[in-house]
Amino acid sequence: MINPNLLRTFCTLVEQKHFTRTAQILCITQSGVSQHLRKLEDLLGAKLIVRDEKGFILTALGQRTYDEAKGIVSSLSSFKEKVRSDSKYSGEVKVMSPGSIGLALYLKLLEIQQEHVELYINYRFAPNDLILKSVEAQESDIGLLTVKPKNNAMQSTLVAEEKLALVTSKKYQGIDWQNLLDLGFINHPDGQHHAHLLLSKNFKEFSSVHQFKQKGFCNQIGLILEPVARGLGFTVLPENAVNSFPNQAQITRHSLTHEVNEKVYLVSYKSDKLSQRVQYILSQIETVLAETY
Repeated sequence: MINPNLLRTFCTLVEQKHFTRTAQILCITQSGVSQHLRKLEDLLGAKLIVRDEKGFILTALGQRTYDEAKGIVSSLSSFKEKVRSDSKYSGEVKVMSPGSIGLALYLKLLEIQQEHVELYINYRFAPNDLILKSVEAQESDIGLLTVKPKNNAMQSTLVAEEKLALVTSKKYQGIDWQNLLDLGFINHPDGQHHAHLLLSKNFKEFSSVHQFKQKGFCNQIGLILEPVARGLGFTVLPENAVNSFPNQAQITRHSLTHEVNEKVYLVSYKSDKLSQRVQYILSQIETVLAETY
């Protein structure tokens, strides 16, 4: 492997065309410049310069070496600055959330990205377990979870509460246990979790979502209510997801005896391990959700 200092000395020598000026610029001795040159020539196995009365000229190999080396030297010169640069308005931030929260949040984050064009929002929708695994593996910077994590290396903040809703087609203006059994369940990535939270509080007969025949599954938050609207089954979703469904006249959200709100936690590694841009987006998410819920 070639020492980058040898390349830097050689490029400076070519550009200055003078050993003494090169030594002054690099703060080394003139003999140090000559030594670096000899080491580089030994590594490449041929002469890089030919001395003449005016100083020296480059050999063919010397010219090719300079052409290749100057890009490397330039890149190394800016390396420290790039690594130490930690702007909150540039770089990638990876965010994951359940679908309902994403409906409220993603467009707002895009507005922030429009204000700061060097900032890049990588947003993915996923269920709780995948989000937690992704943040723990540091594959995502920020997660929104409806279950508080137990990992002590992570910080979590309660940022919202979403009301859960039992939804059927417009055919049902009232609902009872037998109706649910007859309809069957339209599942989604957080379907079992949501159903357990809401139905266990409102139906004494409920013990598991497996009591219902599964009549469909959809992992696209904007389409989960399509089979419900067509009378193919019922589901349980956060109200924000229900409100975003375009065909409101085709569905019924049912008022139940006990209202259930799902807590939403903003999760990341502790702040001393986070870049400025991740901390900035964390603060923006808190603000957006405080205004939305």
